[in-house]
Amino acid sequence: MKGVILAAGKGTRLYPVTRHIPKPLVPVAGKATILHGIERLVEAGIEQVCVVVGESGDAIRDALGDEAGGAQLSYVTQTEPRGLAHAVRFARDFVAGDPFCLYLGDAVYDRSLAPYRARFDESGCVNLNLVKPVPDPERFGVAHVEGERITRLVEKPAQPESNLAMAGVYFFRDAIWDAIEKLQPSARGEYEITDAIQLLVERGEDVLAGVYEGSWFDTGTLASLLECSAFLLSGGMRVGARSQVTGAIGRNVAIGADAIVRCSAIENCIVLEGARVDCEGVIRGCLIGGSVKATALADAIVWNDESATP
Repeated sequence: MKGVILAAGKGTRLYPVTRHIPKPLVPVAGKATILHGIERLVEAGIEQVCVVVGESGDAIRDALGDEAGGAQLSYVTQTEPRGLAHAVRFARDFVAGDPFCLYLGDAVYDRSLAPYRARFDESGCVNLNLVKPVPDPERFGVAHVEGERITRLVEKPAQPESNLAMAGVYFFRDAIWDAIEKLQPSARGEYEITDAIQLLVERGEDVLAGVYEGSWFDTGTLASLLECSAFLLSGGMRVGARSQVTGAIGRNVAIGADAIVRCSAIENCIVLEGARVDCEGVIRGCLIGGSVKATALADAIVWNDESATP
């Protein structure tokens, strides 16, 4: 089995930081987001991984190289942002007819994917998808199930009839390629992977749900990124090599290497490698890079004195 990680997004909800650092390289608890995904795939016995990149592809290649997290890496470029199914098509030559696991590059999971890979292998199904009960299913692709089988998928329904969200990991056999080729753009002009899976369901193929019992974070917004970091840090802190911090360090703080932070106190923050932060007051709930001066910082994404709330 091979792995495909989608990492072509621009990370616009984390601007201005992601104008300077590709979203997959933004650290969570001291490790690039994408490395969390690579390590989960390797843990499930998947050691050949293709990373689908976009306009920041060169920076991602330079950072990860040909091997990272125990996996051998290849790269392909999605030429334009036309949806998840469109992105997957660029990895078809890499997959070369093998079963594969599709992993969304901004997702972080706290439990192994190996049991779901094992269920996919033993069942012989054409597709197994991680699903998870969520309180706000209208934000996700939603699965309707009967027993273990998925009977219908709806992308971001206005009035969900199920609370099972598609949780960002998909195991496929090669039947998916024909379904992708037959897709039409959705109402938002994208080629949706949920629509491709729905085609498999309508053909009567064996499409299964694997209910994920652990914690899952999408890290695409400041709130979710900090929530994920806090979960992994478990109330502690992580300070990189050669970094200097003047002020009280509170809970859930991750500071990259070679950073200098001057403040009265800092809590629930991610400070990027090499940052220079000079704040007279408290820094709380921020993602910070570059050179920043402020009287106080709260709930902001900051780089070089620019700031934006998510």
